Formats: sequence, structure tokens, C-alpha cells
Amino acid sequence: MEVEKYMTEALSLARLAMAEGEVPVGCVIVQNGRVIARGHNRREREQNALLHAEIAAIGEACKALGRWRLDDCQLYVTLEPCPMCAGAMLNARIARVIFGARDKTMGACGGVLNLFEEAFGYHPRLIGGVLEPECAALLQDFFSGLRK
Repeated sequence: MEVEKYMTEALSLARLAMAEGEVPVGCVIVQNGRVIARGHNRREREQNALLHAEIAAIGEACKALGRWRLDDCQLYVTLEPCPMCAGAMLNARIARVIFGARDKTMGACGGVLNLFEEAFGYHPRLIGGVLEPECAALLQDFFSGLRK
């Protein structure tokens, strides 16, 4: 399945983030069946609260396409986006957002609230739970390792 293929690539980026000591979240942005941007969490390494996987990937996609409107792109991310990232997706006009694991603490696509259902002028299509067991297990392994 196409969505699983791209989520698998996002999972690879999440594993890279984990190897770097970051919360394991990975993201890819796809346009016309081709990955045009990738991102993984870099908050700890860069000491920058803004460096979530989605923000990094959106920045890379804008640069690759030479424009800020990503209305012909799909974003795949291993963890439900937070309010900051969901806001960036709305501003970038991402067409479709696909995520893996639900985030009941900071999720802004249904976990806590759903920004995409609010009265903004743009509403991306939303698909959640793609490869959720794999995405959730990676996060659980990371946080259980921190507690040890």
C-alpha cells in the first residue's frame, strides 16, 4: 500500500532521530508519488524548540519547490502533529496529512483537539493510525529507555 510505503520511510527517519538521542519522530513530504522532503526531530541536538520533524520537512519542501504553498503535497509523520506543526501544515496548505501513532498529550489532529476541524480557511484531509503499532512501539522503547 502506498501510504505504508511512505510511513515506512518516515519510520526510518524516526529511528535516525532515536539514534541521535531525539524523540523518535520522522516525516516525509510527497508530491506526485515522489518524496521531496524529509525531516526528523532535532530539538535536543540544536537546542531549538521549533525543530520538530514536520517543521524541518516543510521547510525543506518549500525550498525544493521554491514556494510556500504545498497544496499538492502529502505529509507523512510517525506521531500525530502538535499544535505548532498542525498550524504550519495549515499555513503551508498541505493537501493531506497522514500520521502513525496518536498523541494524547499534545496531539492537534484528534488526540487532544483537532485544529483541522476549526473554522480556518483551509482543511487538509487527515488519515491517522497508519502503521500505528510500529510507530507507537518506537516511541515506547525510547521513553522506557529514558526511565531506566
